Order: sequence, then structure tokens, then C-alpha cells
Amino acid sequence: MGLRDLLYGAYGRRLERSLDPAVLPRHVGIILDGNRRWAKAFGAPSSHGHRAGADKVVEVMGWCADEGIEIVTLYLLSTDNLNRSADELEPLIRIVEDAVARVAATGHWKVHPVGALDLLPEPSAARLRELADRTAGITSGVVNVAIGYGGRQEIAAAVRSLLREHAAKGTPMEALAEVLDVEHIADHLYTKGQPDPDLVIRTSGEQRLSGFLLWQSAHSEFFFTEVLWPDFRKVDFLRALRSYAARERRFGA
Repeated sequence: MGLRDLLYGAYGRRLERSLDPAVLPRHVGIILDGNRRWAKAFGAPSSHGHRAGADKVVEVMGWCADEGIEIVTLYLLSTDNLNRSADELEPLIRIVEDAVARVAATGHWKVHPVGALDLLPEPSAARLRELADRTAGITSGVVNVAIGYGGRQEIAAAVRSLLREHAAKGTPMEALAEVLDVEHIADHLYTKGQPDPDLVIRTSGEQRLSGFLLWQSAHSEFFFTEVLWPDFRKVDFLRALRSYAARERRFGA
């Protein structure tokens, strides 16, 4: 271990000691971006970056467990990602599946897939459902794995579900229009029953949501870092938590 690693380790331990558990976020969303750029910097294929990113997912979920984060939502594969070439998409989906399986194997996280699983190859969708079933009894933490996910698509799906529910009850559309409010839609989102994310972290320097939890992040705090996802260190994670803890949340006020 070099001097730089020793210094970062000491700095990280000091950061961790300074955090007050009472003001840490319950729910953290992570847009894990930069795998392909990381691989390109090494002259390696994209799959090399995706594998490094999968290893980082497992590592970061350990940090979240250590800090007592109750819910984590990982943006692993968007609906836009599904338009990539088969040569890149097929190994990417397998890498994502493996990362989720490794997180499930820790025994700490209940796996909750969020997204349009019907857009995925059926074996992949079946494996994700199996991981969700296998971890259903875990109460220590929840990981929402956003795969085949798009925020606009989620809201549209929630509205369709709401309309079908009331159609089955025979509710006239005029009556529904009179009483419809935000909670009705929230009850049909993929994350129904969960608190909205307190903190959303995005790596790679991009400062946009890219369709991530558009509804749920209305009052979230955001932390953007230039670090590419495979290079994301625990000290970067702790800095995000420190930044969140130092803010005065106004919830839109």
C-alpha cells in the first residue's frame, strides 16, 4: 500500500467518524455512470468497464450497509441502454445480473427489481424475479435494482395501473378526475410504500438525472462527482454523505 492510499484511508476514517448517524439519508439513489469511458481510457472494450463497475456495485453496497442506509436504488440499465448493439447489450445484461446476484448473496439486501422486466430477455427477467423471491424475507435493507428503467415510462405505467384499478371497480372517469391526487399515482409507482430518495449521487461529472426516479426525486438532494464509477472510492461516498448532512433540506420551500 502506497503513501497516497494510507493518506486516503486516514482521511476516510476521519470523515466516517465525523458523520452523525441521526442525519444520514435513509434512501440513497445512485446513477452509476462512466463505465465505458473508464474502459476507453485503458484501451479496453466496454465490457471491461462494465465488469469493473459491477465489482464496484458490490463494494458500494457494503459501504451502504456499514453506514446503516436502509434503501438504495441503483440505476443499472435504462430503457435507452436497451437500444445498444447486441454485441454490447448481451454481455452487459449478464454482468448486471451477476452483480445483483452477488449483492443478494451478502444476505443483507432484499432485492426489488424496478423497471420493465418484460423488455429484457426472458431468462434475465426470470433470474431477477428469482433473486427477488429468494431475498423477500430480508428486513435489514432494500436494494431497488433499476433495470430496463425509465422515469417517464414508470409514471406512464403507474397511470395505466391506476386507470385499470378504477375501471375494474366501475369508477366513472369523471369521478376519478375529481379526486385524483399525487398520492394516488405514488401508490402505483415501482417504489410504492418506500420513502423517496433523500440523496441522489451521480458519478462521471454529468449533472442530469437521465430519467432516474423523476417522480420520487422531486425533493431529493443531489451530489455530483467527476469520478468515473469504477474509480468511485469510499472517501467519495463519505463526502457525499457529509455534503448531504450539512444541507438544510427545504422540500421545495
